[in-house]
Amino acid sequence: MKKLLCACAALIMAFTTVSAFAATDVTGTWTAEMKDADGGNGFQISFAFKQVGTTLTGTLQGSQGEPMAISEGKVDGDKISFKISFNGMTITHEGTINAAGNEIKLTSKSDQGDFPGGEMTLTRSKATATPPPAN
Repeated sequence: MKKLLCACAALIMAFTTVSAFAATDVTGTWTAEMKDADGGNGFQISFAFKQVGTTLTGTLQGSQGEPMAISEGKVDGDKISFKISFNGMTITHEGTINAAGNEIKLTSKSDQGDFPGGEMTLTRSKATATPPPAN
């Protein structure tokens, strides 16, 4: 009987771990509103994430220029982290995914003192339905 209880407990813990990973999958498009350095004009940025297990890849697309690749991306439970490098600077992003899986609170920090860090909230973009082809 004791062995049966231990086996059941092990199965419950295994399924709980699997469902926790499924709930934190961040694959998809996420957007955030950024303010410029003086807190004035805002602009939208978007992240395209691809998560495989705990590995995170993807890109950041700002209001100008080409998409920038993320590196060293990782998702661990409700924690997310990645880096973006451009113009000789690396910005580290670390954050938390909410329980619903539709919002990420990120804190960013640069490896250079002249670029301020900050906080942002990413919101998962809703998938748009593709219209049926015209006849």
